[in-house]
Amino acid sequence: MTKTIAINAGSSSLKWQLYQMPEEKVLAKGLIERIGLKDSISTVKFDGRSEQQVLDIDNHTLAVKILLDDLIRFDIIKSYDEITGVGHRVVAGGEYFKESTVVEGDVIEKVEELGLLAPLHNPANAAGIRAFKELLPDITSVVVFDTSFHTSMPEKAYRYPLPTKYYTENKVRKYGAHGTSHQYVAQEAAKVLGRPLEELKLITCHIGNGASITAVKGGKSVDTSMGFTPLGGVMMGTRTGDIDPAIIPYLMQYTEDFNKPEDISRILNRESGLMGVSGKSSDMRDVIAAMEAGDHDATLAYEMYVDRIQKHIGQYLAVLNGADAIIFTAGIGENSVHVRDAVISGISWFGCDVDPEKNVFGATGDISTDAASVRVLVIPTDEELVIARDVERLKK
Repeated sequence: MTKTIAINAGSSSLKWQLYQMPEEKVLAKGLIERIGLKDSISTVKFDGRSEQQVLDIDNHTLAVKILLDDLIRFDIIKSYDEITGVGHRVVAGGEYFKESTVVEGDVIEKVEELGLLAPLHNPANAAGIRAFKELLPDITSVVVFDTSFHTSMPEKAYRYPLPTKYYTENKVRKYGAHGTSHQYVAQEAAKVLGRPLEELKLITCHIGNGASITAVKGGKSVDTSMGFTPLGGVMMGTRTGDIDPAIIPYLMQYTEDFNKPEDISRILNRESGLMGVSGKSSDMRDVIAAMEAGDHDATLAYEMYVDRIQKHIGQYLAVLNGADAIIFTAGIGENSVHVRDAVISGISWFGCDVDPEKNVFGATGDISTDAASVRVLVIPTDEELVIARDVERLKK
């Protein structure tokens, strides 16, 4: 019996979950927010309790120290020695990392280098890895990559129609993201459907502030919506998703907003999507509330968001030559009755249909009508559990 902690580090946050393994029992979980800012917030949840403290946390190392001390303070562990493994979610593994990897040698440096592919994520992921290495240097430390699940894509799916030298010399290709989530919900879908995963064709929709859709055949990713970076694919909370690349040089010529690469990246990654079109919020709940109040821009943002999801599902129905099920997961996918209904009602010709009595807030499992030939499932994702399992598998 061991204890493993799964970590998801953001630029100013640290989300964590502590497991007793191999039982996969969640002992505690929490979130540290506003790292590097005043009035940081640390929340610990365990045994039906939720404890919160507000204090100044200057960096990720201090955040990890507070997290570990809280585990002792609340008698969740007796000492640091009880934690034998830590797994870190990392967004971009590039072509360096085809699978989860023990942190040794130049792994952290490569994670930082791959920040070029995931500028909003990899640098923060690396900070979390370094923090744990500093405080718990002797435990098994594993990096679990969002891109690993997608390394099974065929070359025709991951290559871009650019001159070959940009792939061979610069590694420009589709990498995808959210792989741990797509992998987990595909495996769970097989259980819900009562069929072997190897026989199934699935379309998994990880729909949150970041969003991606994946075609899964026989348990393997064969195509996915996110591309060279997590900016590609469907419209998201603050990201454009796919746009005509000619827009960028055009705006470079006619507006000062696009003069610098960092400005272009900021606008496309942080100021677009639901936020950019609605002018209100990147949160779908706010957008729907404004839409229901008659706001034109919020309505347009919502309709564009649904439209892009429908189009990508349609692509993957073609890639897979049909599907056994469409799966919704992540914040919006799991919680928005409105979005699920809008997406599926617009593609019902393919044989999918949701039952309004099943498609309710908090629903999990099959929400289809009895007559539907393509099942629609809601499966809460559990990326942390995938991480913990990989740590146990790679322990020396």
